[in-house]
Formats: sequence, C-alpha cells, structure tokens
Amino acid sequence: MITQTMDNISFHLKEPRDFSYLSKYGKLFCAFDQNDSGNISFGVEDGRIKYFIKVAGASTAESNRDTREAVEVLRNAMPIYEILEHPNLIQLVEHYEHEDLYIAVFKWAEGDCLFDFWNFEKYSKNPLLISPFHRFKQLSIVKRLKAIRTLFEFLIHVERMGYVAVDFYDGSILYDFENDNVTICDIDFFRKKPTYNNMGEDYWGTKRLKSPEEYVYGAVIDEATNVYTLGAMIFHFFGSYSEEEISQIYQNNRFFPCARERWELSKDMYEVSLKAVMEDRSERYQSVSEFFINWNKVLTS
Repeated sequence: MITQTMDNISFHLKEPRDFSYLSKYGKLFCAFDQNDSGNISFGVEDGRIKYFIKVAGASTAESNRDTREAVEVLRNAMPIYEILEHPNLIQLVEHYEHEDLYIAVFKWAEGDCLFDFWNFEKYSKNPLLISPFHRFKQLSIVKRLKAIRTLFEFLIHVERMGYVAVDFYDGSILYDFENDNVTICDIDFFRKKPTYNNMGEDYWGTKRLKSPEEYVYGAVIDEATNVYTLGAMIFHFFGSYSEEEISQIYQNNRFFPCARERWELSKDMYEVSLKAVMEDRSERYQSVSEFFINWNKVLTS
C-alpha cells in the first residue's frame, strides 16, 4: 500500500498512479479511496464549479476486482446515467478513456452518503461523532417521508424507462441536511429489462436489503425485486434493528422486517410496507408504482 498526495489531499493505492490530468478541472478537495468497486473518486473544484470525478482502472486500495473489469463496468454504466437522467440523479458531464483508465465526470452534488462505510472506524473510536445515517434517523418523520417520496419517484422513473435498480442501497443516496434534498449518486449496476440473477448468492447488493431472488441463480430481477429493496429500506428508515438482528440478516442471507413495536409510523403503514417485502414475490406489489399508490392511500388517510 502506498500513499499519494495531490493538492494537499492524500489517498491510498496499491500502486502509484499519475492523476495530474485532473488538474484541468481544478484542484482536489477530497478523495474517496476505499471503495471495493475498483474506482477511486475525487472532489475537484476550479473556484466556480465543483466536480465529482470517478476513475476506474487504477490499483485501488480495497478493490475486489481486476482493473480491466472496473474499467468495463464504468464504461458500460455511462449510457445508463444518460438514459435515466432525472432531477435527483447526479448529473453526468462527460466520460472518456485516458490511457488504460476510464474517467467519468459528474457535477458535484452536496450531501452526505447515508452509508459512509469508510468512516465507520472513526465512529467506533469517537462516540460523539454521529454518522449521516443516524443523523437522518434523527430527522422529523415529515422530512424522512419526503426523502422516501423522492426514492419512490426515482424508482418509478427507472421502471418506466424499462430498467431495474441493481445494487441500490443507502450507499447510493446522498442527503443534503442543509436543504433536505436527496441525490442518487450511484446507478452503475442498474440493468435494462429483462434481466436475471447471473451470479447466485453473490449477486450485487447489500444483504440488509436484498430480496430472496437476489440469492438465486437464474431468478428474474424486475419491478417486484425493486419493490422489495425499497420496502426493506423503508423498514431501516422508520424502524430499528439491534446489532444482533443485523448480524442475523448477514449470516442467514435473509432480510426481515423490524418488530411492530420498533416501528415509528402507523400500524397501517407497517402493513403496507410488509406487503412489499413478502418472500413470495407474487404476494408483493408488482411494481414500485403500485407500491406508491398504496403507500399514499394510507399516508393521506
């Protein structure tokens, strides 16, 4: 492992790499070097505009994939950002090859990632530090409901465009605590329908939110899968889990809803959300649109 510094910003790599070509966008003001995706990302500003720049192909510190695979994944993701353009999706500026790397340049979006795993050690060492997720959980129910509405609207847009969300979780979400805005910051693995689980148990996604079919090789991945993902996310946003329960989810490869007594919303809202995470996919809402209609019926009543 080596440490590099550029514009007084330090980051770690397995092998040294020249990033001086990024200076055409301005100076680095932050770096994200602990992703396991094979990408390293930077915040860059020129005094007027801020950019979020994702670079694939460097030997990153925590990568679990070949550098060529990382390049291919990022290159293939670029049309998805263009097709699924949305007010709450991070805005793609340009993308291109540079030597054996692939570069994706986005307009910077203000906010904190709701699953900032690279800071978990800091939180464990200093109990006074509050993670973005726990700050989000401390917001009023009204503000959290507004955020969930944004996620509904974005996923409905995705399904209307003929795509399904893959590897969509709280780490894909930025929350701007000053303006109470939500930005979706990572859709690299979203897929056009029809699509199937071609990886078995290792299919993309966090076990905290994965549906049963996302563990089964050959299973259909579609709108009902996204219903499950969003339903599971809602249980984490409005319910509470013990550390032991989270461990059970990871150990057993199976999400389960929180207990009713640890749910902040009404009994009817609990029941609506419960239908979204039925193990039998035929018993769920068959689209995020249908889920949203039922969610709103109960919410407004």
